[in-house]
Amino acid sequence: QVKLVESGGGLVQAGGSLRLSCAASGSTFRFNTMGWYRQAPGKQRELVATIISGGSTNYADSVKGRFTISRDNAKNIVYLQMNSLKPEDTAVYYCNAAYRGLGFWGQGTQVTVSS
Repeated sequence: QVKLVESGGGLVQAGGSLRLSCAASGSTFRFNTMGWYRQAPGKQRELVATIISGGSTNYADSVKGRFTISRDNAKNIVYLQMNSLKPEDTAVYYCNAAYRGLGFWGQGTQVTVSS
């Protein structure tokens, strides 16, 4: 059974940094795509960043230049380095992993940015 576990969320002041991690367990395969999504109160879940196994990345316009996604294929771990955080980045951040049409989600980790 595949399980994704996020860590690294918390409370930070505007302009600060956080690093999120998501470790996948229970899989015998390498995920094609891993990524991060977020959901703020009263809003729909939105894509933050994705990375494919070959290393190509994709970012939401709102985080380009501030966030960096990376992954360790050998360990099935994906990271999100978040710099220059803004209050509007406050949300629950969810890890996602996909393999051959199957998608998996973590339980989410709260990120709160105070002004």
